[in-house]
Amino acid sequence: MVTVTKSLSDHVEEYFAGRVKSSKSANGQVAIQVPVDEWLAVAQTLRDDPRFAFSQLTDLCGVDHLGYGQTEWETKEATYDGFSRAVEGLGPGRFDWSSRPESDAIEQRFSVVVHLLSLRHNRRISMATFAADEGLPVVPSLIDIWNSANWYERETFDLFGIVFEGHPDLRRLLTDYGFTGHPFRKDFPLIGNVTVRYDEQKGRVIYEPVEIEPRVLVPRVIRNDSRYQVDEVDRAADEAADSPAPGAEQK
Repeated sequence: MVTVTKSLSDHVEEYFAGRVKSSKSANGQVAIQVPVDEWLAVAQTLRDDPRFAFSQLTDLCGVDHLGYGQTEWETKEATYDGFSRAVEGLGPGRFDWSSRPESDAIEQRFSVVVHLLSLRHNRRISMATFAADEGLPVVPSLIDIWNSANWYERETFDLFGIVFEGHPDLRRLLTDYGFTGHPFRKDFPLIGNVTVRYDEQKGRVIYEPVEIEPRVLVPRVIRNDSRYQVDEVDRAADEAADSPAPGAEQK
């Protein structure tokens, strides 16, 4: 049995020596970014090396970085009605097909994030990598290292279009057999491309163009909670209330 005397981040920096980028989140969890050509080798080490012993893959997901940091909500200024609770403009997901956003300015658009658990050391780590090609994002499959990656990789392929090389049965998992596109991509309309309904006269399911208007109720940006932001007008009013009136005597 191996006795762990160093922190997980120290072990990562010592063992991989510049092969990965390591960081810590606000709650202290270690996260590493791995080059895609080192993906399998690093994963194998994290599972087999007794200093890590990450025997369980608890989650795997894809990320589309198109439009990252763009907001459709007013987040820094307030009005007498409060902070914005509706969308402003047309961001990712709210567009017609001819004006869909492009990703020319993004060097690495698609990434895969994995969450691992070490039962032996009671530790967690997240591991991420970026696909090299935006047009056909390919990442090696982890199924031979953690079998639980099977359905997660199929889900990510279905929703993001990320291909997992070496997966034995890479098929769509959540969408229909004839579905076109990948619905979690940022250049996929939030309302979809077609609507599906059963036609009683024709006796079959039919596809029709979507007629509803898209409306975003959840902001697609990481921001400070607006409840704790103070508008400049309110701040000036508070300062004026706290300061003594001109000519008033101070006791």
